[in-house]
Amino acid sequence: MTDYEELNPSFRKALLEKIQESAPYWKLLGMELVDVKKGWAKVRLPFDRKLIHPLGIAHGGAIFSPADSAVAMALIGLVERDEIFTTIEMKINYLKPFADGEIIAEARIVYRGTKTALGDVEVTNEKGELVAKGLATYMIMKAAVDRS
Repeated sequence: MTDYEELNPSFRKALLEKIQESAPYWKLLGMELVDVKKGWAKVRLPFDRKLIHPLGIAHGGAIFSPADSAVAMALIGLVERDEIFTTIEMKINYLKPFADGEIIAEARIVYRGTKTALGDVEVTNEKGELVAKGLATYMIMKAAVDRS
């Protein structure tokens, strides 16, 4: 991992708490924000039978979600308080099935412009094997109201 700048400690603590308490989708899947810095983040998802499709392996959406979420968390420390962002495009290649253990999505922002950002994400299993590789584009906008 390249050295990434730490978030302000109070912002980091608030972000970690908010994700655990106020993100129903994260809770539904069982995702956890493991670590976050400016331009980098890790999201963990343990395997659960609720994630499977009829063949007994995790649905592709269960792999996509922590990948997209990790890129969003990597970007959050690089936007201003009066900015918001949303995914406008994401591509993912599935390379290995996810049927037990856990996956870790590790994302890094490779480009941050004034209106867009590009994030790269690798999803690995607990053995360090590549499960999926993704690339996400985010649109950055001025918020309608201040988030402070």
